[in-house]
Amino acid sequence: MAALRRLVLVALCAGVLSGIFATVAHQIGTVPVILKAEIYEKAAEHLSSRGHEHTAAAWEPQDGAERTAYTLLADVLTGIGFALLLAAGLSLRGGEVSWREGVFWGLAGFATFTLAPGLGLPPEVPGSDAAPLVERQLWWIAAAVATGGALALLAFTRRAVWATLAAVLIVLPHLYGAPQPAGHGAGPPEDLARQFVVAVTVISFLFWLILGASTGYFYRRFQPRNA
Repeated sequence: MAALRRLVLVALCAGVLSGIFATVAHQIGTVPVILKAEIYEKAAEHLSSRGHEHTAAAWEPQDGAERTAYTLLADVLTGIGFALLLAAGLSLRGGEVSWREGVFWGLAGFATFTLAPGLGLPPEVPGSDAAPLVERQLWWIAAAVATGGALALLAFTRRAVWATLAAVLIVLPHLYGAPQPAGHGAGPPEDLARQFVVAVTVISFLFWLILGASTGYFYRRFQPRNA
């Protein structure tokens, strides 16, 4: 029970810290790009809806405080979930843990959940052409699981055969290929889409650095005194 309490405390502290950072960074880096892209998205929806029966618009948070509040909630919950995953990995790994070890685990999380899936399915602004959602979700999960499994093999094993299997797992989803859109419509400008990809990638990189470092720090901070 003490070990579980420690993991929860670590995840809460590191998740809240990294989640608040992510929200601030999103307000600066990604939200302005999203708002610009939504102008093109709504214009395209207006053109496509001409001559069709009007349907009720889907709910979405209002710009400003409401959207920021939902972003903060999502970022904090995401941070707590990923911090719990990192803390569990550190616990299984054993040995001395500090913020420095946490940084390496954070980089592994960035490679698993952002870098590897993003090579096939880069972040998309609203209104971008995309393959069917289920296909994209399945490929994203496959890429993340394969990359995470490969890094786990490298971290917890030392045999050459496992290292070879890890290399195969990393490249396998990309050899298969990510699902691509059937056609290309009039979406947001390419410059806006590239700006969004860069902003999301940089923010995610910093998020994982802070998450990893804070997870390692709090993991050591909440170590039982008799350990």
